[in-house]
Amino acid sequence: MARTAPDDAPTAPPPAVEPDVKDWTWVLERRCPECGFAAADVEPAEIGATVRDLVPRWVAVLHRPDARERPAPSTWSALEYGAHVRDVMRVFDERVRAMVEEDDPLFANWDQDATALEDRYDVQDPVVVADELATSAERTAARFDAVRDDQWQRAGRRSNGSVFTVRTLGQYFLHDVVHHLDDVRG
Repeated sequence: MARTAPDDAPTAPPPAVEPDVKDWTWVLERRCPECGFAAADVEPAEIGATVRDLVPRWVAVLHRPDARERPAPSTWSALEYGAHVRDVMRVFDERVRAMVEEDDPLFANWDQDATALEDRYDVQDPVVVADELATSAERTAARFDAVRDDQWQRAGRRSNGSVFTVRTLGQYFLHDVVHHLDDVRG
């Protein structure tokens, strides 16, 4: 069943946003010139707390009156970015779980752009997304908090061959959450 706009009128999908096909793993080596985040500076023990610290900013963004409005037809709205970050929390929670419990897991592919269209991020309720993001963030933060000292170097792989340790995956993940806050001026 297709989701509907707040007035329950069916809506057409929004214009497609150009898929982000960049390999962002370079953020593990240098500061992001767009958002200023330096992933390598984050200590593993800080990941969970940092996730929790970012949640109020995301909730505030999703409660803005203009959360549904795209700044340009081909740029996600704050709502769409928030739904994406909620799903990033879920995906990375699962990836950390796999890395801690399995030897060298291969991560399932996740097409963030296809998910945004299929799940109709554009018509979801921003307040519900804020609540779901907060819940997912707490779960993911707790997952990182539970990583033992001897598990931070455990490895996992993306299908494109990128190899992460639990530590670098956490740093990479945090960049995504922070970078998108910058995208929505959060």
